[in-house]
Amino acid sequence: MKIALLARNPNLYSHKRLMEAAEQRGHEITWLNTLRCTVHIASHRPEVYYDGEPAIGFDAVIPRIGASITNYGLAILRQFEMRGCWPLNESVAIGRSRDKLRSLQILAKHGLGLPLTAYANDPKKAEEIIRAVKGPPVVIKLLEGTQGIGVVLADSMSSAKSVIEAFRGANVNILVQEFIKEAGGTDIRALVIGGKVVAAMKRTGAADDFRSNLHRGGSAQLIKITPEERSTAVRAAKRMGLNVCGVDMLRSNHGPVIMEVNSSPGLEGIEAATGKDIAGQIIEFIEGHAKIGATKTKGAG
Repeated sequence: MKIALLARNPNLYSHKRLMEAAEQRGHEITWLNTLRCTVHIASHRPEVYYDGEPAIGFDAVIPRIGASITNYGLAILRQFEMRGCWPLNESVAIGRSRDKLRSLQILAKHGLGLPLTAYANDPKKAEEIIRAVKGPPVVIKLLEGTQGIGVVLADSMSSAKSVIEAFRGANVNILVQEFIKEAGGTDIRALVIGGKVVAAMKRTGAADDFRSNLHRGGSAQLIKITPEERSTAVRAAKRMGLNVCGVDMLRSNHGPVIMEVNSSPGLEGIEAATGKDIAGQIIEFIEGHAKIGATKTKGAG
């Protein structure tokens, strides 16, 4: 097969592993810098160009779109889809996952466990939404944050109101969520491929940080998840429409609650913690499913 890896940095661990795994299985894989791709739109002739040349002949595309360029990356991916190229994750599904509010609304509609969450535009509603999530304390998150950036724990009404007012004063959209104290600064990352949890790890935050992101100095270890946690991760991936994703959950007193569904999960931490060849399993999934035009949206974007 001829596979395109749509990503900005080919030297990241996850991207190098995906390229190695594809080559080991006899495929031709080409790195395409997302920002060097251009869209040419003409009736019945959707084209993607790379450095001025048509990007054609690809059987599949692996989108690894950074959060800072989501909109541009999705535009490029949609164009590949409209050409009939099979994406590992579809543009519509990635778009859902990147919008924290939309993803929570979708998951809530289907009855998946979530922390209490509130959203408002008017900073004068700060006290109302803090009380709606049974706080303080509360967790305040940027709608488009990633890797723990833009996540604040406010432990009093005055501090929570101040943070909300500051973010909204800067015209930044935020969510306010219930603080799951019993999670103890740890979370679970379940890696889902093709509707199955293939690996799971427990992430523990640094000693002085309630966030468990590995990028923020957290640590990871192998964990055996419960049947309920496994079912929650699989259902979340299905409802978001993602073939491959990392589902981040907290263990609360009332069962697993989903914090985020990540459509471009990093592979370094989970491969190290579990000893599994996740990159190889992703390529194997592509082999069994990549067919021209075989997308849920049929290339409609």
